[in-house]
Amino acid sequence: MFCVIYRSPKRDQTYLYVEKKDDFSRVPEELLKGFGQPQLAMILPLDGRKKLVNADLDKVKQALAEQGYYLQLPPPPEDLLKQHLSVVRENKSDAKR
Repeated sequence: MFCVIYRSPKRDQTYLYVEKKDDFSRVPEELLKGFGQPQLAMILPLDGRKKLVNADLDKVKQALAEQGYYLQLPPPPEDLLKQHLSVVRENKSDAKR
């Protein structure tokens, strides 16, 4: 099984996986409007792979089989303030000991 991956020109780190090159017939029109004109990123064999970098291989295969596409969204932004406050609290509790 192969998939074709396109990047969105409108949304950073957003990718659309489809089964065949330039075949968006099973992708909802509204999704394509928000995605923008798909830009070819790569053609990728899925058979024999154990994992993908930023997507769950089983979910990708299932979505391609059931709906004909898979939409990969960017990871949620890091909450740097939360991380900083956690470190500060940790340091305060260490200082009290």
